[in-house]
Amino acid sequence: MSKQTYITLNDGNKIPQFGLGVYMVPAGEETETAVRTALDLGYRHIDTAHAYQNERSVGKAVRESGVPRDEAWITSKLWPSECGEGKTAEAIDKMLDRLGTDYIDLLLLHQQFGDYLGARRDMERAVAAGKVRSIGLSNFESDRLEEVLDAATIKPSVMQVECHPCYQQGELKKRLASYGTVLEAWYPLGHGDAGLLAERLFTKLGEKYDKSPAQVILRWHIQEGTIVFPKTTNPAHMADNIDIFDFELTDDEMARVRALDCGRRYFTLGLEEQEAALSAFVPAD
Repeated sequence: MSKQTYITLNDGNKIPQFGLGVYMVPAGEETETAVRTALDLGYRHIDTAHAYQNERSVGKAVRESGVPRDEAWITSKLWPSECGEGKTAEAIDKMLDRLGTDYIDLLLLHQQFGDYLGARRDMERAVAAGKVRSIGLSNFESDRLEEVLDAATIKPSVMQVECHPCYQQGELKKRLASYGTVLEAWYPLGHGDAGLLAERLFTKLGEKYDKSPAQVILRWHIQEGTIVFPKTTNPAHMADNIDIFDFELTDDEMARVRALDCGRRYFTLGLEEQEAALSAFVPAD
């Protein structure tokens, strides 16, 4: 039984749909062990960022894993302090050095602040130079999204945002539909919310398929065409998370999960609050 599915992006690249997120995983042995374990279990997508400060550990683990580089998809993200023509080109070269790789599979603008239009131009040049394969956005949910879309020569392949059964991003999907941009979900399990995981529908479906509520939710994401990378450093949880490719929800069951959408977010800071909170942080090289 396959332990992975792939989505063909609007640029023709095929991205592994199920991955591991390493947000807030300490650099060094903890990140390296988590990435190696994930790759051993069949994960083929690792999601990191400069702001996470563990890119070097991710790159080292991928190189030492025995998995061919062209089978291991690495996503990373540029912080607003790295945005701007020229500045972003330099930041990409530094990222390649930290990761210890010749190319980045997917490069995202991490937040909708800074000179993101200048950054976008350098990202497109990096694609042309072979330093980056695919480019996209993260957390662009304001009208700044349309500003980028209008200016972009290469339309974003991916949009990474909060997405889970309580907040399914229906309106954002409509805004992106004509561009073929695929959603990636952070907080795919609703930030591990006990209320969501205890939802009766997921309990009943778990009983039917002999799966946990979390596995049911992750399976729903897969069938929705969303890319997911739940974070854990626990090997048992890691194995459970990816053990979702031996069952399939019916059309009716998918619809019942969609009906749970109530517009509830777990990240609630407004745009100005986000900018104020993020502006003070500059990740180290």
